[in-house]
Parts: sequence; C-alpha cells; structure tokens
Amino acid sequence: MKQSPTVAVVGAGYWGRNLVRNFHALGALRMVCDADPEALRLILTGYPDVEGALHFEEVLTEPDIAAVAIATPATAHGSMVRQALLAGKDVYVEKPLCLDAAEGEELVKLARELDRILMVGHLLWHHPAVLRLKEMTTQGELGRIQYIYSNRLNLGRLRREENVLWSFAPHDVSVILGLAGEIPERVQAQGGNYLHPRIADTTVTLLDFANGVRAHIFVSWLHPFKEQKLVVVGDRQMAVFDDTAPWSDKLLLYPHTIQWSENVPVANRAEARRVQLEESEPLKLECAHFLSCVEHRHPPRTDGAEGVRVLRVLKACQQALERNEAIRLTPTAEVRAPESSVSFVHPTAVVEEGATLGEGCKVWHFSHVMGGSRIGAGCVIGQNVAIGPKATVGDGCKIQNNVSIYQGVTLEEEVFCGPSMVFTNVLNPRAFISRKHEFRPTLVRRGATIGANATIVCGHALGRYCLIGAGAVVTGDVADHALMAGNPARRIGWVCRCAVRLDEGLTCPACGLRYRATEQGLVEVGPGEV
Repeated sequence: MKQSPTVAVVGAGYWGRNLVRNFHALGALRMVCDADPEALRLILTGYPDVEGALHFEEVLTEPDIAAVAIATPATAHGSMVRQALLAGKDVYVEKPLCLDAAEGEELVKLARELDRILMVGHLLWHHPAVLRLKEMTTQGELGRIQYIYSNRLNLGRLRREENVLWSFAPHDVSVILGLAGEIPERVQAQGGNYLHPRIADTTVTLLDFANGVRAHIFVSWLHPFKEQKLVVVGDRQMAVFDDTAPWSDKLLLYPHTIQWSENVPVANRAEARRVQLEESEPLKLECAHFLSCVEHRHPPRTDGAEGVRVLRVLKACQQALERNEAIRLTPTAEVRAPESSVSFVHPTAVVEEGATLGEGCKVWHFSHVMGGSRIGAGCVIGQNVAIGPKATVGDGCKIQNNVSIYQGVTLEEEVFCGPSMVFTNVLNPRAFISRKHEFRPTLVRRGATIGANATIVCGHALGRYCLIGAGAVVTGDVADHALMAGNPARRIGWVCRCAVRLDEGLTCPACGLRYRATEQGLVEVGPGEV
C-alpha cells in the first residue's frame, strides 16, 4: 500500500482540530504542534499514534514531515508560511494567506522558486455544491450572470485579532470572484463596531465588476441565527446554495422567467429544482486535494495566487470600510479566477522556441505560436489559431477558433477575438508579390470585442471596450466604447464595459455606469441609476 505524504498540523484550536481529524483519517497525520501544552495534551489523547511538539522549529527540522498545515491566528500566517517554505516543506495555510497582499506575492514567488506547493484553505472551492455551481455558470446554464449575493451570519465565534470581514468574508469573496471570472473594479463597504471600538462585528460589502456583474456580501457574528447562503441570479435561471440545508436541498435551481406585457415586466414563478450532489465533507475533500498536490506535484485549486487575489479584494474592502468611500482596483495578471497557474499546451499544438507564455495560459488543438511572440497570463487560445511571429497578446485575452494574429498585431489586455475573425497585415496583397516590408501595425486596445468573421484592415487602432459586430469590415480607427457594424463598418451606437448597449443618455441599463463623449470616444463618469 502506497504511503501518503506525512503532514504536521500547526495549531490545535477550533479549526486545527478539524484538520487533525481529517488528515488522521486520511492516514497522513504525523505530528501536531501547539504552543499551549494543555491544548496539545488534550488533542493528542484522541490520537495516540501521533507525535506532539510545542515549538514550530521542531516541525521544520523533522525530515520525515513533507508538509505542514497551518491553522494559527491570521497574524502569524505570513511568517510561518515563509519559514515552512524555506525549510523545504509544502504548505497548506488556513485563510487568509497573510494580512498583506505584497507579502502574499512574495510568498507565491518564494514557493515557485523553491518548487513547493502553497495552498490556501478556501474551503468552499471543495464543496460539491460550489463546484457544481461553477460548472453551471461556466456552461451557461444560468444564462448571463446578473448579480450575486451571500450571507454568512451567526452568533458567536467572536475574534479579537481580526474583524468579521477578515474572519468570515474570505470564503465568499473567493467564490464570488471565481464565479464572476475576474476581480471587481470597484468595492464599497460599511459596517458596525459594537463590542470593540476598532473591530467591526458586521459588514456589508458591494462589488462592481467590469463585466456588469454586481455582488454583495453580508457577514455578522452578532446575528440571532446561523445562515450561510449564496444566491446567483442569471437571466435564464437563479441558483441558491444554502449550506445549512440538508444535502438534498443544498443547491436549488429556480427557472423563473420575466415576460413583458404592455411595457410592464411580469414575473412568472417556477418550482425549485433540486440539484443532485454527492454527499461528502468539504474539509476532507480539501485535505485529500492537498495531499494529492503534494504527492503528484500539481498546483492546488486554491493556490497562493488565488489567495493573493482574495487578499487584494479584502484589503480594498477594508479601505472602503475605514474611509467610507468606494475603492477602485486595477486588474493584474497575477490575480485571476481560481485555476492552475501552470500553462497548458495541447499535444497537437506547437509553441516555438523563443515564444513566451504567461502563467495560466491554455493553448488548444492544432494551434501554432511562432517564435518571438509574447502571450500574456491567463490567455485562452482556441483551436487552429496561428500567432506571430513577433505578435503580442496581452493578459487575459480569449482567441476563438480559426484566427490568425500576424506580426504587427498587438492585443492589449482582455481582448476577445471571435471565431474566424481576420486581421490583415498589408493593404493590397498579391500571392506573387512579397510585401513583408509593407506590414502595417494594428493595435487592439484593452477590453475590445471582435465578433465572428469580422475583418480588421491593418494600420488602424481599435478603442478600449469597443465592440465590432459579427461580419463587420473595419477600415479605420475605432473610438473607445463604439459599437460597430456593416461593410465598411460604421458606428451604430455605444457599449458599456460590460458589453451592453448604452441608452440615449449614455447610461448602461445593466450595470448603471454613466459615460460622456470625448474626441477619443466615451469615458466613464460614474454610477447611475439602474
């Protein structure tokens, strides 16, 4: 029988005891460490085959221990993770990864340099209901996601080293960002301090995403009853994840519809449908996932980069709470939905020497990335795509099947290229005349969308967040947020960052953002009324 990797659990408090129970059940627990002799004695009485340690250094110097699971107060996480990595241990750390995003980035970099596994305990990403919910949103079963809200409420488990935002909300932040597929561009928060003047006991957080999704998170440890509920509203169906319900009712789908009658919206209610789930303890699944990562050296579902993403949002929420004002965030390559940070290249694809792929890229069947091309982090390259030589694709771009991106084409961040759309590189090509010296550059700015079968004539620039309709032929520069259609393409309207067409007042009917016109196109001026 193959031996599981050996683990030491550091911290024998409330959550540490749960980790001890699960790692022991999985046959991996070798040692428990806690600075309190009485707490250590009590937990070891139930596990006579497990060693005890009062000092963290005893764990780090034990050569037979492959990994540590850290369940200490959050203020100690950063330093303990660093010590464990430097000691050559793989690390599981309870949320949050640490209390500072910059420190978190350093820990991620250190783990990568030392080839160590670093996993953050965002438990809900191991819950069968959340995994099924993510699958449904990815496959479009709910339609376009419109808003998400979560309540995590209880009475008790009061903390003094962290407020309720940092104690309760990381799980919900992690899940909401994963479902939305991006970090928010703006957060707001307010709360109440009732038991201690500087520690919030209840907070409400609002998240606004560039794709039009809005979310709010309500957390409190001064609530008359326990509630752990996540609601996802799409334009086709609504989903409710209630973690306090029996397994048969944990995930429900509501196929409600809205119909218009004489310009009045009418709600048509439908019966809830239960989503079948395999009953299993999420923490046991999480511990087993960590052991699998340690044994097989594959990146965790909630790796350090995912932990940093959540940290950045929590930090912005804390700033919004303290300042009582909205805080804006800037998306970065390192902060993406929870998925592997290792690039994937299908066996039929070719990535030439001299080409670079950013972290988390996926290159699918029969695609070809030529030398000198640079592909940013988190890009998805579909089937039969040719890139380069010396083309540039920014972070987070999605290039659908049968697209060629020639030398001289530059895509900024988060550009979408629809199936079989075309970039040209010369104005008047002939098969029998070489015109490589006449290549003209094409620039597609951040967030632009190019529809299926559209053609972009070289030598022009497409503005930020513009939308080129399917089959359009673009023969000139395109303004920011312009909606283009036809041959030759002309502007037929304006679109929001979330890709919804603006009304006559230049306000988005979906997310409420307002715009004003400039010489370069539209610029955002703030939120409006939805």
